[in-house]
Amino acid sequence: MRTKAQRDGNLRPIAEVAAQLDLSPDSVEPYGHYKAKLDHRLAAGDPPTGARLILVTAINPTVLGEGKTVHTIGLAQALQHIGHRAVCTVRQPSMGPIFGIKGGGTGGGRSCVEPRVEIDLHLTGDFHAVAAANNLLAAAIDTSIAMDNPLHMDPERVTWRRVVDINDRALRQVRTGLGGSKNGIPRDAAFDITSASEVMAILALSTDLADMRRRLGSIVVGETLSGKAITAEEIGAAGAMAAILKDALDPTLVQTTEGTPALVHTGPFANIAHGNCSVVADRLAGRICDYVVTEAGFGADMGAEKFVDIKVPVSGMPPAAAVVVVTVRALKVHSGKYKVRAGRPLPPEMAECDVEAVEAGCANLEAHLANLTAFGIPCVVAINRFPTDHPEELATIRRQAEAGGAVAVAESEVFARGGEGGRALAEAVVAASAGGAVQLRGAYAPKAPLKTKIEALATGVYGAGSVCFEARAAEQLGRLESAGHGGLPICMAKTQYSLSHDPKLRGRPTGFEFPVNELRLQAGAGFVVVLAGDIMTMPGMGRTPAYLDIDLDADGNVTGM
Repeated sequence: MRTKAQRDGNLRPIAEVAAQLDLSPDSVEPYGHYKAKLDHRLAAGDPPTGARLILVTAINPTVLGEGKTVHTIGLAQALQHIGHRAVCTVRQPSMGPIFGIKGGGTGGGRSCVEPRVEIDLHLTGDFHAVAAANNLLAAAIDTSIAMDNPLHMDPERVTWRRVVDINDRALRQVRTGLGGSKNGIPRDAAFDITSASEVMAILALSTDLADMRRRLGSIVVGETLSGKAITAEEIGAAGAMAAILKDALDPTLVQTTEGTPALVHTGPFANIAHGNCSVVADRLAGRICDYVVTEAGFGADMGAEKFVDIKVPVSGMPPAAAVVVVTVRALKVHSGKYKVRAGRPLPPEMAECDVEAVEAGCANLEAHLANLTAFGIPCVVAINRFPTDHPEELATIRRQAEAGGAVAVAESEVFARGGEGGRALAEAVVAASAGGAVQLRGAYAPKAPLKTKIEALATGVYGAGSVCFEARAAEQLGRLESAGHGGLPICMAKTQYSLSHDPKLRGRPTGFEFPVNELRLQAGAGFVVVLAGDIMTMPGMGRTPAYLDIDLDADGNVTGM
């Protein structure tokens, strides 16, 4: 299972990468030649203050991909090129999109994390540990109900869902306990993808083993017949779950295409979870480098907002600057003039100079810049340059971005040229972050009621004119407030393709009605998930999934990824 970089001998032994960071051998546990677990205790104590944290985000993505991961990796390489010690922290890819339509999640061109195949597949087994812990709790719940139900749990009020790390639409709604009394009590149930598991969020937000153990015990799994909440601690599974996850709290050290150190840890999606890598990874990186470059998933309305309102209050590491990645072709899509579909060739006319379409699409960029500026973060716009881009189009982006509040705009070629292609971007980031960590302003007041927080996100960040709570959501809202969960932050689950809830609304839609369908308490993670529009927490595969092209050759090399 070697990548091309491994076969060509371009990867450094992981011991050399660790030595570059002055890490003691005792804190590094090799997993083969090119990856290693780092002791999470290296991140212990107060949040580090010496390193500047750079948040990489983007406009609302299209099915083409805008290069956010590429720029997270490429910027870390570029900072090394201009004399700074940098580490990038990224999430582990889920195998759902890898075998579905998106493909791998390790960057591209000359800005990748390596070894790519291992990272895209099992890496060091953290995803499997999350799924095992999640499903152990599910089995414990059904066992408790079947074995005399000592907690008096109402089978119809079980809220805990099983998970699997594959896009499997047939598991969105299931019925368990069939086949007789020995198999449990029949009830309706559901599966999520592993990235959406509360266990994944807990792993990402825990600061140490004790914090993780406490959070696991706080998971609310259902209610009694009288409406009292039941936790994983009461079920008796939290300790065993923590045992399964013990090693998963250690981030994995790998390297970029150019040998720059990188930490890969946890994998929550930004459209259905909180969309950021772990607190431990950021804190650990902040103790051993000058710059921590971290990626927030999808557009700034998703991962970056959750970074501000969910992650930073736990990590204590606000950013010094943000990089907003944009492409000419994505702006053309956001203009509404061009239609693209995943796996289909681009319309030939998209390669022609179209300043008008780019200018119209810049409305989406301007919305994200406005939101990030409102959070108090200085923004650098990175134009991910393609050979088909025209100078007039690039000049339009620069002009619109500067007018929209960007402190700098830099053209970037980190895909084609690696760190050398990101020198201008790195220099702009160093200048923009010179003031150090900012005083963040969240999208809402932390102690505001849940309804007020949801409305603040919908109208203040997304541009909605009003919010409509479906009957079930309104009832759940009242129950959560009455149970004392009103002080929790909101983790919005909505489409990533639009600022709104509707993927068809491109650019910068305003005045629309934002529908709230369901609220899910994740007390262990410490937030409330709000589902809006047609969002689903278990994706499905299309007619031509990526797994059709993946195989193993006679030498054991994975092909087609």
